[in-house]
Amino acid sequence: MALKTTIITGATSGIGQETALALAKQGHALYLLVRNTPKGERLKQEITDKTGNKEIFVVRCDLTDLESVREAADELTQKLFAINTLINNAGGIFEERELNKNGFEMTLVTNHLGHFLLTTSLMPLLQKGQARIINVSSEAHKQAKPQFDDLQWEQSYSAMKAYGMSKLFNIYFAQSLAEKYAANGILAFSLHPGVVKTGFGANLKGFGRILLLVARPFMITPEQGAETSVFLATSPRLDQYNGAYFKKKKKAATSAIATDTESRNKLWAISEKLLSRYLVWPDVK
Repeated sequence: MALKTTIITGATSGIGQETALALAKQGHALYLLVRNTPKGERLKQEITDKTGNKEIFVVRCDLTDLESVREAADELTQKLFAINTLINNAGGIFEERELNKNGFEMTLVTNHLGHFLLTTSLMPLLQKGQARIINVSSEAHKQAKPQFDDLQWEQSYSAMKAYGMSKLFNIYFAQSLAEKYAANGILAFSLHPGVVKTGFGANLKGFGRILLLVARPFMITPEQGAETSVFLATSPRLDQYNGAYFKKKKKAATSAIATDTESRNKLWAISEKLLSRYLVWPDVK
């Protein structure tokens, strides 16, 4: 059987690292998209030592830098014929409102726009591989609503609200991918990994940090948090769940707003417009 070619963002820590390790054990050829290349190389060696899998590769990709995302997509396009799995795992939460070098609010670009650009740029390879696209979302989406009149949080900023909205967008994105590309063999899913004990949110202060400290004794391990991602990447016969949201390896209910088709379509159109200078493939409509 041919190797499964799998791309994963945010693989150097937490859930992403455990997901990469589990898939390497199952023989996947892994392309680790990382911001910190030396850290990625150390992880590559660690995975190879633990699993014997030598098909582990590191590609620099900083999701907060859209030029870096395009460069990573171009590099993968030059190296690969097809992609079988794309796991959009990386994410971030920011205590204060920040802008990236392209002028986008950091939560929006890290959790949504970067992955939108990466995924759509790789779509020709994903279609060739009849790929599964897996977006790591969160139950935090249930406290969110799409704020299309102020996506950049210029009027007022809340770290938790911005994070929740970006996780809602992860769900919308998976649904849209399933709708647009199912006929081309694409399956797309979103998931809640659980409340996982990692370094995520360590930069938070105030109420956000208090919430994390209170929840910490009840958190699951990163290995447990990776289980649903691995399930969606490897389980057979998931076609009937295309576009669905998962939790604990089972289809789960989303918030009511997460099922709103008008909002989902609006997000896609706005994302294309915001990223128009970076989107180059003709079939990304």
